[in-house]
Amino acid sequence: MSKTHSNIPYSVLDLAVITEGQKPADAIANSRDLAQHVEQWGYKRFWMAEHHNMENIASSATSVLIGHVAEATETLRVGSGGVMLPNHSPLIIAEHYGTLATMYPNRIDLGLGRAPGTDQSTAQAIRSDRRAAVHQFPQNVQKLQQYFSDNNSQHVQAIPGKGTEVPLWILGSSTDSAQLAGSLGLPYVFASHFAPQQLMSALKVYHENFEPSKQLDEPYVIPCINIVAADSDDEAEYLATSLMQMFMGVVTGDRSPMPPPVENMNEVWGIRERAAVQQMLACTFIGSKNSIRQEVEDFVERTAADELMIASYLFDHEKRLKSHRLFAEIMQEV
Repeated sequence: MSKTHSNIPYSVLDLAVITEGQKPADAIANSRDLAQHVEQWGYKRFWMAEHHNMENIASSATSVLIGHVAEATETLRVGSGGVMLPNHSPLIIAEHYGTLATMYPNRIDLGLGRAPGTDQSTAQAIRSDRRAAVHQFPQNVQKLQQYFSDNNSQHVQAIPGKGTEVPLWILGSSTDSAQLAGSLGLPYVFASHFAPQQLMSALKVYHENFEPSKQLDEPYVIPCINIVAADSDDEAEYLATSLMQMFMGVVTGDRSPMPPPVENMNEVWGIRERAAVQQMLACTFIGSKNSIRQEVEDFVERTAADELMIASYLFDHEKRLKSHRLFAEIMQEV
């Protein structure tokens, strides 16, 4: 069944991005401020993602920031998009998120990924046996379910955590993650905001493999997209050059704070970087409300998305707030 933008929830993915000239404290304050605004604009969730050893991202201690945001909001669901589970002991994650769910009942989500969220040397510094933990990812997801369950009779228990039934989400950018999410009967979030290549095939695999579970009766999919919305197409295109430069940094390994927009990206990137970034931006919508509206409607219909999650990274915080507000208006208009 196709859906339209007027009847599906919309949410935010945030990395606490550090822009040029900022300190991490500024980025964290901006994330909290953004959460307070999007709550007023009707967004359903505000998720933060675990990354490490990156000068441009301040969300490494994800659960700490989730508590910081949850404390500043009232109705917004706050969670991880995601926790990179192989970096951690499932028990410790159950305790962290069980504590959050105890402090903020029925508002905490736990999105789980298996990537390192960093480079290999940093991943090794986080956990030397990480490779084995990656193979144990499916079993560790089920361990988390057990820790959160009310009838966990195991000797080891998550306290707080037991009985909180924190909802789990599987994050991914491939058909492997889609197959796992479906077989476990968990909702699925696809990282089409930076790895869109396998979006449609992963959604197909997820739906084909879905088995109803205690948490979920039928498939539930959230594709993540980038949005840069402004008053005019020209202004949005200009503001989006900061995002393009940040993505270029992913390609080249440059993790410097996000730079200000530029008039001409061709003075910044070469042919190879441009091609790589444009491939990453296949699910990125840039423009005025009128320009973006139809593209978003078409995307929702094509993917049969149950919810949309947006990343909107702009250099200027006020412009970033405005981009989120304009997108909320798009989603609310019939």
